[in-house]
Amino acid sequence: MTRPCLPPHDAFTPVSFALPPGACDSHAHVFGPFDRFPLAEDRSYTPGEYPGEAFIAHLDRLGLSRGVLVTGSASGTDNGAVLAALAQYPERLRGIAVPQADTSDAKLDRWHAAGIRGVRFNLFKRDGHAVYRNGVGIEVLEALAPRLAERGWHAQIWIHAPDLIELAPRLLRLGLPLVIDHMGRMAASRGIDDPGFRTLCRLVAEGKAWTKISGADRNTGMDLPYADIDPFAIALLQANAERVVWGTDWPHINYFEAQQVPDDGALVNLLARWLPDEAQRQRVLVDNPAALYDFPSPV
Repeated sequence: MTRPCLPPHDAFTPVSFALPPGACDSHAHVFGPFDRFPLAEDRSYTPGEYPGEAFIAHLDRLGLSRGVLVTGSASGTDNGAVLAALAQYPERLRGIAVPQADTSDAKLDRWHAAGIRGVRFNLFKRDGHAVYRNGVGIEVLEALAPRLAERGWHAQIWIHAPDLIELAPRLLRLGLPLVIDHMGRMAASRGIDDPGFRTLCRLVAEGKAWTKISGADRNTGMDLPYADIDPFAIALLQANAERVVWGTDWPHINYFEAQQVPDDGALVNLLARWLPDEAQRQRVLVDNPAALYDFPSPV
């Protein structure tokens, strides 16, 4: 039995700058309703129910137009909650599914029609051990890669950046766009000269991978305003701002102490430091996710 996660804050810091029309939260999760989409019995955390309408309310409160929903590991390979949200809000949402090795072409086609544009693979380990239960690994990715490529999808990789040193050549051989979650889940204490983080920066600089400048609250060693994360986000943007997207990671699963649950408005306000001019915000918040996730145009 896992501990229940705390909910996201009802109140948050007001957003301090104007978000561009079409701004996208490119990393979030939905769960439930559990009578339709129960959680996996074997899971690392127990979130509350946060269906599609709860996520849309989150976007509206922050002034965001679009969102990308990622099937969380607590759901296993049941993508039902994400697919239900996409069916409710097809213009505003896109999705990232967790597949099985035997996922059929017919199912992949149905997912594509629903708004799925990539699949997530859990390669995140500490000291050689998986951090989260569930998720699917690199062998499934290799089995599916040709069929993903046919559909123009990408592989979203949940990985610790130091492991890219060994795994990047194997991932690149697949010929798929790669999207690395949460800045490679780099603990700020390792510094931006860490060889794994430099590998991530090089992949982004060469256009071989995208990354999400998300997860500041998970990577930091400080309280707000998470100043120790600034060098990481800025280094990735300087490497290649055309391969960067951003997200909140709402509803912030796997938090069990109230003071740790991040403030969504404060997370948005980090962008005032990381993306100080309107052109940069337009690129990272609107243009890049529109291209990566195939959102309709115009906004």
